Amino acid sequence: MIRIRGLRKSYGGAPVLDDVHAEAPAGSVVALLGSSGRGKSTLLRCLNGLTPFDAGELEIAGFRLQGGPGLPSGELLRLRAAVGMVFQELHLFPHLTALENVTLAPRVVGKVARAEAERHARSLLEHVGMADRADARPSALSGGQKQRVAIARAVAQGARVLLLDEPTSALDASLRADVAELLRKLARGDVASSSSSQPLTLVVVTHDERFAEAVGTVWWRMERGRIAG
Repeated sequence: MIRIRGLRKSYGGAPVLDDVHAEAPAGSVVALLGSSGRGKSTLLRCLNGLTPFDAGELEIAGFRLQGGPGLPSGELLRLRAAVGMVFQELHLFPHLTALENVTLAPRVVGKVARAEAERHARSLLEHVGMADRADARPSALSGGQKQRVAIARAVAQGARVLLLDEPTSALDASLRADVAELLRKLARGDVASSSSSQPLTLVVVTHDERFAEAVGTVWWRMERGRIAG
């Protein structure tokens, strides 16, 4: 599950997150809504330790984070393996194929043997509909295809939670529907991030109310640096 208590974050003395409280059960899809500048992306980055916060605490994927300087580097690596993130810009490595993008972290960080990493990566790419594009580099992929590769990469180390920042912002209506179905599959456990095949908990930042309705089982709406309701 995800539990947030009294989370605060300021930049230059200006509060961005102001006493945030929220909970979501394991296996849920959280739709994180709100207009620009309300703190959605900052909260997402706090959830996997990319952005340390000033005060409060959160529990996620069996980890507890508290306000202050953040976790030690070793613990932070373990957190980010358990809490995958898909950035709005995707950040695929342009010189690597889709398969190589997905296998990189398991091989380099997780010390998984190449053959095992590739076997699991091909399985993930098949589940997200990209098996036939495993050897393609990002420049040869469409926006929707890159999104699918980025999702496969984010869960390749056995993630228990997946964070997505505006996953449909650059996609047309038909592709948004495809991504919505993929996220529902992830939440059901149809796309196995590890041998356990456990459902993922998802947190999806979006401006798209219809998309939020299509995928969400829990809705968090940011207003004035807090989650309303």
